[in-house]
Amino acid sequence: MQYLLIIYAEEKKMAAMSEAELGKIMTDFSAYSKSIVESGNFVAGGRLQPTSSATTVRVREGKTLTTHGPFAETREQLGGYYLVEARDLDEALALAARIPGARYGSIEVRPLHSMPQVAR
Repeated sequence: MQYLLIIYAEEKKMAAMSEAELGKIMTDFSAYSKSIVESGNFVAGGRLQPTSSATTVRVREGKTLTTHGPFAETREQLGGYYLVEARDLDEALALAARIPGARYGSIEVRPLHSMPQVAR
């Protein structure tokens, strides 16, 4: 089954970190990514640009509305994700607990619905 491991952190705290601290975190993320590729759990993943680069889209009464910035103001912001293949929720939770961002933010683990493959 596939699970989305959603990484949340406080952008302000991240921005206040020294170059050395950020370098260590990126090294830790790189090692984690390599480990889940090697174990066969990795499906996809990515790091997001800051929320200041976001645009939110809504359609109301047939009109498309765009707003600069994220949908909601929260203490922690969505910073990235991993899409993993795991035997069950327990394995997905164990993978999430190893994500370096869990040490200073939070990781939401959410199973994906099975969907039929769409032809490209």
